[in-house]
Amino acid sequence: MRVRPIGIDLFAGAGGLSLGFEQAGFDVAAAVEVDPIHCAIHMFNFPETAVIPRSVVGLSAAEIRLAAGIGNRPVDCVFGGPPCQGFSLIGQRALDDPRNGLVLEFVRIVAELEAKTFVFENVKGLTVGKHKAFLEELVQAFDKVGYDVRLPWRVLDAASYGTPQHRQRLILIGARKGLTVPDYPPPTVNAADARKPIPGLPRGPNCLEAIGDLPNADGFFDLCDSDSVRTTAFKTPSTFAADLRCLTKDAWHCGYAREWDPSVLTSSARTDHTAISRRRFGETKPGWVEPISRFFRLAPEGLCNTLRAGTDGARGAFTSPRPIHYAHERCITVREMARLHGFPDWFRLQATKWHGARQVGNAVPAPLARAIGQAVVTALGLTPTRPERVIRLGDPRLLRMDLSEAAEHFGVAKPNSKRDRKSGAKKRKQDEIEAAHTRSRVAHG
Repeated sequence: MRVRPIGIDLFAGAGGLSLGFEQAGFDVAAAVEVDPIHCAIHMFNFPETAVIPRSVVGLSAAEIRLAAGIGNRPVDCVFGGPPCQGFSLIGQRALDDPRNGLVLEFVRIVAELEAKTFVFENVKGLTVGKHKAFLEELVQAFDKVGYDVRLPWRVLDAASYGTPQHRQRLILIGARKGLTVPDYPPPTVNAADARKPIPGLPRGPNCLEAIGDLPNADGFFDLCDSDSVRTTAFKTPSTFAADLRCLTKDAWHCGYAREWDPSVLTSSARTDHTAISRRRFGETKPGWVEPISRFFRLAPEGLCNTLRAGTDGARGAFTSPRPIHYAHERCITVREMARLHGFPDWFRLQATKWHGARQVGNAVPAPLARAIGQAVVTALGLTPTRPERVIRLGDPRLLRMDLSEAAEHFGVAKPNSKRDRKSGAKKRKQDEIEAAHTRSRVAHG
């Protein structure tokens, strides 16, 4: 029997890296995540992965192995994107800054697990200016615990790997000394808006091909109070959309097929926009920014702008703007965000729009994660296998848990969150915002 390589996901979130590595041929044995809302979603989509609902701080390799049930089996890859400040401080090493402690925890766990390889994912900003000193220190930290790093490090754009969205991420790849360090994966497509296409590569998907087959959420009254509805209104999908609807031969890649109902439109709760907002959205040309909200309107033949997560509950729970749909006078739904991130339709997000959008914005797009995972599999000298077994998704109640319910479910303390506080008392009405914008425009006319 051929054994699939084992992966461990640190700072797992909803599971973008988990999904991509599974599709590349890994069994993701454990996922460590401190936010119980994310834990619940990861558990729903990856019911056979051990979810460890705690911080990585002080977490031992033995505890991870015990939870994952892998005994002394070798760990083939540890991957994740620890939050870090990355500032180069005068007279002080950046890794000595307590705010960067989670990065050192990542290094420690990689070493304690004696992982064959690792993938460190983070923001592009770490590669510029004074932040480069941070990366140099990180490479030294890995060297001290016995790991070589692929240099020079690279920033990869998800659009070059089949994602209809420009999203650039620093990817640091390494291997235990004496083993082959994985190469960076070559681009698989030319972005739909590429100015200098690479000869021989196909064009990647655009926004129309990503979400054009989805029914308009505004046509379903049920989506005012729910995030899912059964419908026959799906249109003929593009090749990209057909893959995400699991209608193509290779839709599951080297991952496990899931039992799911493709006749249900999910993660599509409606947004109650005001008439003024809808008028402004409708007046905005595709590919342009609406001047008051500063929301970008998608262009059907173009790519989505980078989808961001906003801030978490502890930092004010501010929502990052969702783009405006190219054909409808509304912001895109969480399902449409997920499509633009390369998530298949069986993959569910938290039922609340704010949480669901945050989970997508925090995730590594699945096509990019899959390409990286495939590069690791190649370096390990393995041939990826396609499992025949089908997995049943988790308990649907996991999708609807609020923060308190999720914390109770996992037996952890509820994290601090300002999301539960009333925040609308001082919110200006849309007509007030528009009037102020008009006055400002006249004054500076």
